[in-house]
Amino acid sequence: MKTSVIGFPRVGANRELKFASEKYFAGKITAEELQATARELRKNAWLLQKNTGIDFISSNDFSFYDNMLDTSFMLGVIPQRYKALCLSKLDTFFAMARGYQSDKGDVTALPMKKWFNTNYHYIVPEFDDSVDIQLDDTKAQEEYNEAKAHGVQTKVDVIGPYTFLKLSHFTGSKQLKDFSAKTAEAYKQLLANAKSWGAKWIQIDEPALVLDMTDEDKALFSDLYKIILENKQIKVLLQTYFGDVRDYYKELLSFDFDGIGLDFVEGKETLNLLKTGTKENCTLFAGVLCGKNIWKNNYAKTSALLETIQSNWKGEVAISTSCSLLHVPYTVKNEQKLDQNILKYFAFAEEKLTELSDLAANNQKAFAENKALFETERVAKNSDIASKIANLKKEDFVRQPAFAEREAIQKKEFQLPLFPTTTIGSFPQTQDVRANRSGFKKGTVSKEDYVKFNQKKIAECIALQEEIGLDVLVHGEFERNDMVEYFGENLDGYIFTQNAWVQSYGTRCVKPPVVWGDVSRRNPITVEWSKFAQSCADKNSKKPVKGMLTGPVTILNWSFPREDISLKESAYQIALAIREEVLDLEKAGIRIIQIDEAALKEKLPLRKEDWHSEYLDWTIPAFNLVHSGCKPQTQIHTHMCYSEFIPIIKNIDDMDADVITFEASRSNLEILKALKDNNFRTEVGPGVYDIHSPRVPSVEEIVNAVEKMKTYIPQSKLWINPDCGLKTRGETETVASLKNLVAAAKQVRN
Repeated sequence: MKTSVIGFPRVGANRELKFASEKYFAGKITAEELQATARELRKNAWLLQKNTGIDFISSNDFSFYDNMLDTSFMLGVIPQRYKALCLSKLDTFFAMARGYQSDKGDVTALPMKKWFNTNYHYIVPEFDDSVDIQLDDTKAQEEYNEAKAHGVQTKVDVIGPYTFLKLSHFTGSKQLKDFSAKTAEAYKQLLANAKSWGAKWIQIDEPALVLDMTDEDKALFSDLYKIILENKQIKVLLQTYFGDVRDYYKELLSFDFDGIGLDFVEGKETLNLLKTGTKENCTLFAGVLCGKNIWKNNYAKTSALLETIQSNWKGEVAISTSCSLLHVPYTVKNEQKLDQNILKYFAFAEEKLTELSDLAANNQKAFAENKALFETERVAKNSDIASKIANLKKEDFVRQPAFAEREAIQKKEFQLPLFPTTTIGSFPQTQDVRANRSGFKKGTVSKEDYVKFNQKKIAECIALQEEIGLDVLVHGEFERNDMVEYFGENLDGYIFTQNAWVQSYGTRCVKPPVVWGDVSRRNPITVEWSKFAQSCADKNSKKPVKGMLTGPVTILNWSFPREDISLKESAYQIALAIREEVLDLEKAGIRIIQIDEAALKEKLPLRKEDWHSEYLDWTIPAFNLVHSGCKPQTQIHTHMCYSEFIPIIKNIDDMDADVITFEASRSNLEILKALKDNNFRTEVGPGVYDIHSPRVPSVEEIVNAVEKMKTYIPQSKLWINPDCGLKTRGETETVASLKNLVAAAKQVRN
């Protein structure tokens, strides 16, 4: 049986791409030096896969930022405002991803959204009426030839036209249908060109096929591929992932695909679909190895699944990852601190290659070792936690009094001005902040010195916000490395890696903690920092300082979860732990508490029929459980970012927070109409500027955004804030941006 990998992590074993890109942005290395780093990373990934025995290896899965953005460049989907900058191809690419501000021009970045049900973000393609689809497959050709020069025959990997068009934004009079035919012709030419390079296979990724499909969607796919596959001279693998293709399976079998990739991990109906029909002379690329979690594969279960698959498929079967390995860390080899009794349960990207080879070769020695691993008990159950969850009552999930009464109480309590200003939480994490935290972890900085340093930073941060004139303050989060890992470090049941970094977007990598066992709070986590910050404010402005927490759903969704209990049970365990922290903050005199649920929508099932039964019916109650015990005077905030929240806006209102801040600047404030249409009751702060771009928004720009918001949101419910935390930004741009934000708020009030 042959093996296939859909895609491989691009950042490198030690985040080499991140660091090289940041040096390039800072002007410390040239474009050629950046390209040299990229070539080395690609070579290492290809040779690693080849040497592990992988048969189908991808090229063109690499990107400096995002493959959807690469596809925009491949097709010439570049809005005119970026072309007008007259930058190099690489710098135009980065301007679209990050924004650009210089004497050559001032443009914001393209919108960024979550990639299906993952924590990866893609750059949303934008079609304006000037777009003329023209194929430029230089990148794909160069990377195919690079691999070939290293002795690796690859399948050329591209995002498919159906997925690309469905996820695009159309800003002019021309819409999707006006671009579809020329898009199909471009892909048809790509197939011919790839054949001329010497490629044997091209992998066309169409994950959008796992979403609910309308008749119009089905017609679009059919129209595209009738053109693309006409007279093809190269083998085509139609690759899907993140779910099953129940709406279009029978139709897929009728196309002239040489391979079809199906997901047997997240695709609930994939095996049943196989039993309804098959295709001769077509290789099934069976996605049986999870590409999104870090636990070792159970060989016995997967082997049995493969036997069932083979008995139901007429053609050849190849073993594949369920999705790209982009979503897991690079290698377990980089973990030097965790005990081998823990590491033996993990398989990162490199180790998953070995798992594929073991399964394909039916390696009996490996099968015996794997069987022994799964026969041992990994972790014991905590009966006290189980009892707490079993004894939860309906009233534990309901906050009293109702929202309208609480809102009136809080207006009187805080006496905030119209359009109150605040930030989302974190302030810039400068080098000295990171050094202090790192030194404390390594033992070179004493606890006393660590606390003194952070208190000094907090005092400075409070004073800065008071000087700028913000209404509701934050302590800056200088003690936190990450909004999930920080909390996990104070919860029993979590373990932490050294180098298990995963790309979230562009140069942003995250190191998700691992839910190892039952979760409970070990000790108060944020209380002392919040008390100190409020004491600083009480000396001068007496303005409220928010207590800053991460919510249970986000903690879970941004962790590698257990596979031996349900996500619901894990979420309720975490919710009980964070509830204890909320109540302790309230006792300590913290009157505003923000419980971030940035990742609420991340694991929402891709099919609407599953939204409630499989997800919303426990995620919303998990959040309710965290704050239901608070006094009516305590104002509960939450924050969400970089997802399409419009479809679940009513459910978000059911979270029963008092204030919610949304990312909105990159999505052109599209959420505003949905808030109005759904009579959204929660007070709301749609982000007025994009913190993932280094540019500084002008006062006029922010005023214009707020004026637009006022047409959709009652003035008494509207807050003014950035769209996310300021951790990754520089101090100078942060101060300038916040001063403009406060100036804009004052202008709008007048």
